[in-house]
Amino acid sequence: MRTLLFFLVAATLIAACSQQAGNDAAVKIMEDTARYTTIQWQDSVVHFDTLDQGNQTTVVFKFRNTGTQPLILADVKAGCGCTVAEYTKEAVPPGGEGVVKGLFDSNRAQAGEVRKNILVTSNTRNGTRHTLIFTGFIREKKHS
Repeated sequence: MRTLLFFLVAATLIAACSQQAGNDAAVKIMEDTARYTTIQWQDSVVHFDTLDQGNQTTVVFKFRNTGTQPLILADVKAGCGCTVAEYTKEAVPPGGEGVVKGLFDSNRAQAGEVRKNILVTSNTRNGTRHTLIFTGFIREKKHS
């Protein structure tokens, strides 16, 4: 039992240290403005039409690195608890493309028109903070 507990604690510490090392690298890149690049969003606003309450949908935001340095998405956060953000975590080379996805759970949102966002922080000269917006309509679940 002690051995299992030791391994669980060790694995947790290793994961925390690895995440902190990744965060430290992102902070250094964000501080070095000479390594900034530019980003072009294919769409920064996405409309998902109508979704029945209780269902999920995925919204996709594509981007291209239009600069001369590797593009790093240092932080990507959903603006609410009803969305989980996923994104290209590795550096995107000049001319390369990446994505930010949002898995939206309509069960955690009210029926009617919705407007949600995902906040992206990157090493980009044309603004380090980008707000991606998605909208749509949630049709109320009919109770039997």
